[in-house]
Amino acid sequence: MKYSRFEDLPVWNAGVEFALAIFEFIEKNDSLFRGLGDVRSQLQRAAISVSNNVAEGFERGTTAELISFLYIAKGSSGESRSMLCMCERVPRFANHKSEISNLKLRAEGVAKQLSGWLESLKSSPIKGQKFLTDTERSRLKRIREDKEFKELLQRVMRGEKVDWENLD
Repeated sequence: MKYSRFEDLPVWNAGVEFALAIFEFIEKNDSLFRGLGDVRSQLQRAAISVSNNVAEGFERGTTAELISFLYIAKGSSGESRSMLCMCERVPRFANHKSEISNLKLRAEGVAKQLSGWLESLKSSPIKGQKFLTDTERSRLKRIREDKEFKELLQRVMRGEKVDWENLD
């Protein structure tokens, strides 16, 4: 599926939901963060950095820059998880281990989505939207159409029923 807006990206949405969950956790447990230096603020900044870097990379227009920003987003997810691990070890958070564990799982889920997208981008021949000329768009369309035609031929050869009226 092709996305034209970062707001439609599943990983961006997962990043936003993760940040909102972090903000809610901190708001409910604000007093537990007192005396821990800048942990509260840093955790908030790291959490929001995930979706922000996905958005910024998406808007840059090149695959290389997108990859770079996705790695930063993945790093921010790891930073959030690290800080949550630290909170788990602070005695005053003892009654919140389950909540913290759920937040860590969310961060890990976002990181896994980012890893999957990164792997597909690294093997892509497309340099990015910024570099797509009309000629390159036409070439990519022909490649896609050739692939779809070959898949259709394979279905016919296997004897599968093909709805010829509704072919895209």
